[in-house]
Amino acid sequence: MTIDAPALKDQPVIVGGGVAGLATALFLAPQPVVLLAKAPLGSEASSPWAQGGMAASVGDDDDPALHLADTLAAGDGLGDAAVARRIVDGAPGAVAALARLGVRFDRDGQGGFALGLEAAHRRRRIVHAHGDGTGRELVRALGEAVRRTPSITLIEHVDVRRVLTDERGVAGILAVGPQGVLVLSTACVVLATGGVGGLYDDTTNPVGSFGHGLALAARAGAALADLEFVQFHPTALASGSRPLPLVSEAVRGEGALIIDATGRRIMDGVPGAELAPRDVVARAVWQELARGGSVFLDARACLGARFAARFPGIDAACRAAGFDPATMPIPIRPAAHYHMGGIAVDGEGRSTVAGLWACGEVAATGLHGANRLASNSLTEAAVCAAWVAESVAGAAPRRHAEPRPLHHVPPAPRTERVRGLVSRHLGVIRDGDGLTEATASLLPLAREGRAAADPALVGLMMAVAALRRTESRGAHLRADCPGRAPHPAHARLTLEQAVAHAEALSRPALALAKNN
Repeated sequence: MTIDAPALKDQPVIVGGGVAGLATALFLAPQPVVLLAKAPLGSEASSPWAQGGMAASVGDDDDPALHLADTLAAGDGLGDAAVARRIVDGAPGAVAALARLGVRFDRDGQGGFALGLEAAHRRRRIVHAHGDGTGRELVRALGEAVRRTPSITLIEHVDVRRVLTDERGVAGILAVGPQGVLVLSTACVVLATGGVGGLYDDTTNPVGSFGHGLALAARAGAALADLEFVQFHPTALASGSRPLPLVSEAVRGEGALIIDATGRRIMDGVPGAELAPRDVVARAVWQELARGGSVFLDARACLGARFAARFPGIDAACRAAGFDPATMPIPIRPAAHYHMGGIAVDGEGRSTVAGLWACGEVAATGLHGANRLASNSLTEAAVCAAWVAESVAGAAPRRHAEPRPLHHVPPAPRTERVRGLVSRHLGVIRDGDGLTEATASLLPLAREGRAAADPALVGLMMAVAALRRTESRGAHLRADCPGRAPHPAHARLTLEQAVAHAEALSRPALALAKNN
């Protein structure tokens, strides 16, 4: 399509083609908006890969108070109770709204939602679609709704390189697409760009999910929060594929067991066993692998021949890797899966930069705390999209100024030079020496202005955040700081602060080199 940038001037711009971006655009209708996606809808975002579903207290034996309690318990002392309460209260309504938009959720024999069970939930409250295809179904339905909504200008194959600012805040975006460089003037940008899994060698995310929105926001001056908290899914299919196929937690919810090569249950005796919080299970699997063992997920007894009907996508991935989950244990390993940290936002999704909002995984709302409760992410995206849309629609218009010009167009980001560092030092278990090494190595990459700069910037800020949290909590385990702080707090960090911290770490080494 031919892009008429002047005709789109001053319209809100939403960056991201997953559930958060699509829902925000739809909730803003009939206000004109521009929706930018790096690839065709449904092909590269993390949302279509979400298998488990949406957590919502829609069962007869459930209520939002129970959902809230489970969410805060998983968050390990860092969940924002007020935000979590708003989101879990809004979850049933969000599910109903999505159903009205055409999402075909799985139903039981009475026409109600078929509910699954996942780790750390005390009730069956996971609303799913096509067994293990919830994210794919959400993006299908929302994408079709976006394409038929005349107020939404959808532009695909566009890679946003910078959020442009002036002295009052957001002033536009700079992107690159099939027609070359694209500059859209706007005082309102919503980032809905997903997570950071692409910074790791082993991940369940699209390899392009390197923290794109975090880099955009940080370079625009926004504060980020809780960057040290990366959730590793304990049951990724150990195969030669990259990214690693996910074996949904819902499989364990149906009774699958985690075993070693001898058949011993490695979660035996752990509170919650296979359905313990994800950080607990991921560490147990990681430690078994670190000892040189092998770990498997065994669904033969609980599902057997029913596996393919309940989890068709997982069954296909296993068979492609040479395993029949109905008759064979599935080899597994932890993989980077979800980022609890992100752009620091308030209760309306606004960042610390005027005119910049964030929604979905890229935002740090406070819902997840130090460890995300399973299937709360799609719920958060759908509920918070309505908040963000209302805030954007109600924002007072301001006189527009042209964005400050950039002297050059930043190159397309590449992660090859960053993944090894992040994987080694920001994995399931960290320590101060490794984090310091990562910080020293990532700082020059973030500064050099080449393709590794934006991924390195995100990794640098994550490493500094992890260094500054000298405790172990939730998904952040410091081998050299195993204790817990008595009064945990969220930690905000700007790019300027991260660079200053990294520079301070490097000064003693420079002084030593000069003295020698």
